[in-house]
Amino acid sequence: MNEPILQCLKEPSKASSFLRRIVIVTLQFIMLVELVVLLSKGQWLMAFLVTMIMAIMISAVAFSNRLPVNIPPEFQAIGIIFVFAAIFLGEIRDFYLRIWWWDVALHASASLLLGIFGFLLVYILNENTRIRVHLHERFVALFAFVFSLSMGALWEIFEFGMDQLFGYNMQKPMLSDPSGLTDTISDLIVDTLGAATISLLGWWYMKRRKCSFFDSWIQNFIDKNPKLFTVKNDV
Repeated sequence: MNEPILQCLKEPSKASSFLRRIVIVTLQFIMLVELVVLLSKGQWLMAFLVTMIMAIMISAVAFSNRLPVNIPPEFQAIGIIFVFAAIFLGEIRDFYLRIWWWDVALHASASLLLGIFGFLLVYILNENTRIRVHLHERFVALFAFVFSLSMGALWEIFEFGMDQLFGYNMQKPMLSDPSGLTDTISDLIVDTLGAATISLLGWWYMKRRKCSFFDSWIQNFIDKNPKLFTVKNDV
């Protein structure tokens, strides 16, 4: 790589933290209302699940400062929204059954997030002077693509295992296919498209050095973790 992007406009940290608080308060309020309804109906298992989701969201923020890596507020907000959409809306509110594209949207979102994570893993190696590694932009993009797609494939294996071993229905019937194979393949196709999208954006970030929302997210992560990144001077 050449010099990292320090010229990009950075997202205001106060605005990001405020957005994260708004997201958490809003989602917690929605789940609190749902919890009261579930308790009034005596649906104890669902009430327990809602309570656990609320606890996970709060702990993700409360203990974020104790992690070895400082996660920017916008990353935390996206993760919290994803957990809310996948578990609360998807499983508890049956959005997977009510809305046919809900599972597709979540897989697309997950592939994008995992692609960013995979990109950052290699980017840390490239920008850390303590590690003598210098990788080409195309390889970094390829790694992000393979990493994201691999995680999606492992998740499908997990769904298959849960269905076979414990009788769950994680691989749901789709398009008159009761076996769940169509659901699995469609999920992998969406994972592939999402991984390819984020890999191309990552390659564009490193190659052209143009500012975008993707760039600001990555730059914010770098700014929050200065110990992981040091500028490499070209020889």
